Amino acid sequence: MRVFVTGASGHIGGAVVPELLEAGHEVVGLARSDESAAKLEAAGAEVRRGDLDDLDGLKEAAAAADGVIHLAFRHDLMATGEMEAAIGADMAATEAFGDALAGTDKPFVNTSGTLMLALAGVTGRPGNEDDRSPGGHRGDVENATLALADRGVRSAVIRLSPLVHSHLDKHGFGPTLIGFARANGFAGYPGEGDNRWPAVDTRDAATLYRLAVEKAPAGQILHGVGDEGVPLKEIAAAIGRGTGLDVRPVPEEEIPGYFSFLAGFITLDGPTSNLVTREVVGWEPKYPGLIADFDEGHYFA
Repeated sequence: MRVFVTGASGHIGGAVVPELLEAGHEVVGLARSDESAAKLEAAGAEVRRGDLDDLDGLKEAAAAADGVIHLAFRHDLMATGEMEAAIGADMAATEAFGDALAGTDKPFVNTSGTLMLALAGVTGRPGNEDDRSPGGHRGDVENATLALADRGVRSAVIRLSPLVHSHLDKHGFGPTLIGFARANGFAGYPGEGDNRWPAVDTRDAATLYRLAVEKAPAGQILHGVGDEGVPLKEIAAAIGRGTGLDVRPVPEEEIPGYFSFLAGFITLDGPTSNLVTREVVGWEPKYPGLIADFDEGHYFA
């Protein structure tokens, strides 16, 4: 299969590309810069220069491929509080891929996040793959992707854990939380710290993307979840061990100052199941969980 991958040189793409190549697929990776292009060439992928704003280029690349994995997201906009602009760019790219793939039955694997379930009101139990969001933020993009199944696209959405961790993770929420701890002089957790975030190793996530593009049914949601839910207090304790900083709660009124752009999400309780995902595509996470990964020390080198 010839697979077009956006975000191919990023954290998760850096694991997805070799995963696809090792399985015998051809990979065409989108690259904005010379540095990204060099990474892809070194990995053995074909390079297509462009970015998410080049919608005609995205359509052309998708039409020439046997399937698409969409990993790119404007994290730069999200980090500066311009979430609506980031979502707008993601929706435009999703619609472009949908137009290019309509009627072909080719796979299109898009990316969402598990925390959207907590935002959608799923509480008191782990979120599952049958839970749907009414919309808003990434929910709109997720729903637009699933609707492509009615247009002859084998569309699927992978809801990724907010904490995708491994030695490949240099700029995700793990390093971000460590950065907050160092900037504030202590490893903090919100309130009692009992709220839970799921997590998954980058390499396990990469395997899930491969399985999804190979065999996920049209209109399927999959959960990129290894740890169902890790309490924020335990995450802060691991960060404290790694940095040598004290561990203590962040009072409600100080959450925006401590957690910055994550303040709107850091108090969410979002345990998430992967049971349906494992059954549908035969995925079995095999790498260490988040706390064990933190305790290996590479995040703090």
